[in-house]
Amino acid sequence: MSVVIIGGNECMVRRYKDLCQEFRCDAKVFPKQKSSLKGIGNPDLMILFTGTVSHKMVRNALNETKGHDVRIVRSHTSSMSALKNILEENVATEMVACSAK
Repeated sequence: MSVVIIGGNECMVRRYKDLCQEFRCDAKVFPKQKSSLKGIGNPDLMILFTGTVSHKMVRNALNETKGHDVRIVRSHTSSMSALKNILEENVATEMVACSAK
């Protein structure tokens, strides 16, 4: 499963990726606005840490994924526990659904 994280703290990027790896997810983290968010690709899950990101960056990220089947989760806090809860709710349920097929 691929995960894109928009926002968060720059010093936590490595920890975000490590936690996603524990859930067997490939993660891309964009903590700051770049000239464009063309590198987002087509993720399965996009997490928006709204407390640490600008409205413009949220709009750009949503425009990049428009028309794709992407699950979007918004969280005001960008803590590790918030990310862990999001991954438990979204990734664990998808793993159960895939194993039931």
